[in-house]
Amino acid sequence: MDKNEVYVEGLVECEVKNSRDVEDLMSLAGKNRTVANNNVNEHSSRSHLVLSCVVEGSNSVTGTKTTGKLNLIDLAGSERLKNTGATGQRLKEAQCINKSLSALGDVINSLGGAAKHVPYRNSKLTFLLQDSLRSNAKVLMFVNINPAPKSAGESICSLNFAARCRAVMLGKAKKNDIT
Repeated sequence: MDKNEVYVEGLVECEVKNSRDVEDLMSLAGKNRTVANNNVNEHSSRSHLVLSCVVEGSNSVTGTKTTGKLNLIDLAGSERLKNTGATGQRLKEAQCINKSLSALGDVINSLGGAAKHVPYRNSKLTFLLQDSLRSNAKVLMFVNINPAPKSAGESICSLNFAARCRAVMLGKAKKNDIT
């Protein structure tokens, strides 16, 4: 393991040869993801899903090898506890989800404000994604919202978060040559 990589206990690493292999792994990850119902959503995600793909390539003419990493992330949505009615285990899950999303917001705010310290270590999620949230990365985000009028408050919060993220300039991504 590279000294700069983050260790994740229970992580499964698989070599894939084609897009079908990736689709199969995503399907397996989806089956292992915890979902439960609450007062707002019948199939509420109780965890984030992170699929990291490391792609290596080589130029047969020059012999140059390059590597890149693609993180596909499906974040569990934030939960307003007064709306979901979460109790017991669901309450603990919601608190953990909200805490990690808040930590991600703190990282985004630090990056947007060009802070000297970026609090990547404040959650497992941001620590895991720190290499994707630095100057040598490109980020594309999709934000899903619920168009129902009763979800307007949550949708506005999600759109405001997306606007904050959009304003952050990470810098220019560079090619990663392997020597």
